[in-house]
Amino acid sequence: MKAFPAIKMIGGALIVLASLNAYAQSSDAAAPAAASATPSAKQTKAANRALGRKVRSALSKTKGLSVSNITVRARGGAVTLAGTVPEQGQVDLATQAAQGVAGVTSVKNALTIRPVGQ
Repeated sequence: MKAFPAIKMIGGALIVLASLNAYAQSSDAAAPAAASATPSAKQTKAANRALGRKVRSALSKTKGLSVSNITVRARGGAVTLAGTVPEQGQVDLATQAAQGVAGVTSVKNALTIRPVGQ
């Protein structure tokens, strides 16, 4: 009679161990798929830098736009233009040029007007 509780205890322990092993396998199998779906921090930074370079290139190719005092920051498709330009028309040109770049989802224009020589 004393063997019966021992057998129940061993059987229960085996069930717990089997369920823990099954749980560990299912979560391990899902981990690589989840990791590849979301980009790493390094990949995100590289994508942001590449988008910033594309926007800077588009700005430099825009006729009538002085890009010497414009900085570009890109983060997840959102682009921020900062710095100074000599006249209001260039603010609008910069915004339009940045919006025309593939991968840009929004443009925040923080450009200010500062006439030449000031």
